[in-house]
Amino acid sequence: MSQAMLNLLWRSFWETILMTGMSSLISLVIGLPLAIIMVMTERGGLAPNRTINMILGAFINGFRSVPFIILLVALIPLTRMIVGTAIGTWASIVPLSIAAIPYYARIAEVSLREVDNGLIEAARSMGANRWTIIRDVLVPEALPSIVSGFTVTIITLIGASAMAGAIGAGGLGDLAIRYGYQRFETTVMIAVVAILIVLVCGIQWIGDRITAHVDKRNMKA
Repeated sequence: MSQAMLNLLWRSFWETILMTGMSSLISLVIGLPLAIIMVMTERGGLAPNRTINMILGAFINGFRSVPFIILLVALIPLTRMIVGTAIGTWASIVPLSIAAIPYYARIAEVSLREVDNGLIEAARSMGANRWTIIRDVLVPEALPSIVSGFTVTIITLIGASAMAGAIGAGGLGDLAIRYGYQRFETTVMIAVVAILIVLVCGIQWIGDRITAHVDKRNMKA
């Protein structure tokens, strides 16, 4: 493999890191609050509100049901409005984020629902308000599952970012399509696949370590 191709591979790797990192961060910042609201507004929650719960549920389910490749195309006008272009690394962050937010919101919602209701009732009986319960009981107790779910979201976004290469989003996916597939350069394809495998394994390892660190059961042991 030539030096020019190695440089292109290195640049594509960091483009993938940028796309995945930014969209993951956005999914966390927006998706986790959405999950908290969903849990709070459900029947028997801290602030039951059927209307809000149904609207958010429909929004989340609607975006989750659309295949990512279709979402990429459908969001081109919005992407142009926000970024000024529909191609390139920064443009891909818009559809990646919109796809990841409802995906992670559902994962976080399931994690929050797993918290023992007895702990919440105990906090209520001691006079804790809603915000205190969320901050000191709900999120801390669900944190290992929240971190584990976020790890899964990041890995899913790596695959989606590779798919975004089909519309010229840059990154390893774009490199694999342009050189590995269209130009039949098998070495490039193998290199991209190897990097993606190492990247996914590394992120999973880091996520597992963080999950174990914040798990109170491990602390007690």
